[in-house]
Amino acid sequence: MGKVTTGGAGTWFGKFIPRFLVHIDVERGLAASTVQAYEADIHRYCEWLQQHGYTSLAPVESQTVEDFIASLQDESARSRARRLASIHEFHRFALAEHEIDADVSQQIKAPKAPAHLPDVLTIDEVAALLEATCSAGGVNPIALRDRALLELMYATGARVSEAVKINREDIDLAGRVVRLMGKGSKQRLVPFGGYAQRAVQEYFTYGRNELQKRSKTKLEMRAIFLNTRGHRLSRQSVWEIVQYTAARAGLSQKVHPHTLRHSFATHLIQGGADVRTVQELLGHASVTTTQIYTHVSPETLKESYIMAHPRAR
Repeated sequence: MGKVTTGGAGTWFGKFIPRFLVHIDVERGLAASTVQAYEADIHRYCEWLQQHGYTSLAPVESQTVEDFIASLQDESARSRARRLASIHEFHRFALAEHEIDADVSQQIKAPKAPAHLPDVLTIDEVAALLEATCSAGGVNPIALRDRALLELMYATGARVSEAVKINREDIDLAGRVVRLMGKGSKQRLVPFGGYAQRAVQEYFTYGRNELQKRSKTKLEMRAIFLNTRGHRLSRQSVWEIVQYTAARAGLSQKVHPHTLRHSFATHLIQGGADVRTVQELLGHASVTTTQIYTHVSPETLKESYIMAHPRAR
């Protein structure tokens, strides 16, 4: 533990902080790095309190804690959340030691990090990606497989783990619906369109059997998507297929398998689908997870503003 200097040894803070550090170090047995982090956080908190006229925790109110957290706007949400966790621990210990009558910090919630908008391709970029699979050769079984795979992933919003698990009995080409096995072994039926239907049918007719013949071991009879050895395609292989095809399509941004899922959801929302429907199609347990796709582009905002505001023109 470092030397305690906050407020001097004769102040309440100077006396109580060492007791707290002994508590988390010796009694709770936290790692040395954790103790150091707590110490730095509590020193900063107590120094701020003293600068604002506080001589102990007793008169501190919940608004005081909120004001301190608000003063850390130059820090990331993650750093502020960590400091607040230290403050919670500090106040809980003070309450247990009868130094305060109530823990006013417990109702203060950590600031949420801003939602990270997913990487999304435009409709034209998706089209370029899918067309790039054909440039590898007309009836090349690998090209047919890649086209069917990417068309189906974009048409259904399937996770890569779900796509590689699809078996022949899971897909109804005539009815244009596929059964996906999601997280927690939850199944869902997802429809798909004519482009994916034709791509998968062509792969079945001209590509899959050829790949299956290449197997020198036990044949994978159930899996739809096979690798060059006739075995079920792996998640890593799908990643490589997407990367290779994106480069062939000349796409400048990073593209990964989940990009197709993000694009699927975003394009549905932009096309007028409601969030609840997209939630069901994606297999999200909560609609709050799906709501990240309801972000609106600046161009759309501007267009809507011009169309709707009476003084916009």
